[in-house]
Amino acid sequence: MWFKNLTLYRFTKPFDVQPEQLEEQLSEALFKPCSANDIYQIGWVAPLGNKSENLIHVSDKFWMLCLCKQERILPSSVVNEQVQERCEEIENSQSRKVSRKEKSELKEQVTIELMPKAFTRTIHYFAYICPRDGYMVVNTASAKVADELTSFLRKTIGSLPIRPIEVNTSPSAVMTHWLAGKEKLSEHFELGVECELVSGGEEKAAVKYKGMDLDIEQIEQHIESGMLVDKLTLAWRENINFLLSSDLTIRRLKFSDLVQEKFDDIDTDDKASRFDASFSIMAMEIDQLIPDILDMFGGEDRSAILDK
Repeated sequence: MWFKNLTLYRFTKPFDVQPEQLEEQLSEALFKPCSANDIYQIGWVAPLGNKSENLIHVSDKFWMLCLCKQERILPSSVVNEQVQERCEEIENSQSRKVSRKEKSELKEQVTIELMPKAFTRTIHYFAYICPRDGYMVVNTASAKVADELTSFLRKTIGSLPIRPIEVNTSPSAVMTHWLAGKEKLSEHFELGVECELVSGGEEKAAVKYKGMDLDIEQIEQHIESGMLVDKLTLAWRENINFLLSSDLTIRRLKFSDLVQEKFDDIDTDDKASRFDASFSIMAMEIDQLIPDILDMFGGEDRSAILDK
């Protein structure tokens, strides 16, 4: 289980729920497949799939969760085509124009009729909690997906006191200083070969550079004109490569061969054991990565965090 994107949250107060209690709460919101007339269904499933019935997979101090969403795929073009055909039938048989209200009603009727025949798409959203250290990691770079998972978890357990992890210094300003040569990069990190700069103002123009050294003259000129770094590829301790955004979202997480070798050394063909091993190795690496990232930007802003 290797995450490819990370959205990071900090608990604003201790997460005091025990695994057994959380397991029971999640079981009250189990996933159920779409019925004939459902547009979508959402609920919790076992992270290990059919290899386990446990809704929480605990590995050391990390608790893995999995939210399953199934939705019916009904293309708007299909609905519109059916609506158009029915409108033409009415106009030809009754020699009159179909009103806007009638079209809206026909669209609703067609949608209801076609929905049971629509294909379904099933998506699994993974996340894990580290209650001991007070943070949560969602395997996505999409704010919408992260919000959907955290909102459903909050609804399921009644309370989820979290907020996106925040730092004391603007990541965009710091990353811009790195490329401008005004500030040294932390010893634990190396610059990659990709960046995206954005301008201020309403238009938000963007320039992307990929597959080249990031100390070229054009980048310096863009920075001098007032553009700031919004995304930047980095390598961390020769273990992980990733694309860091100014909102601290991490994309395209790739673990090095050194990390993968730890997993390859696991001498078992049991899928559950290999899942647990990959989760444990990944979570421990991310556990060390997070504080190093926070340190680069003046440390974490904990002004709204209650430790007790």
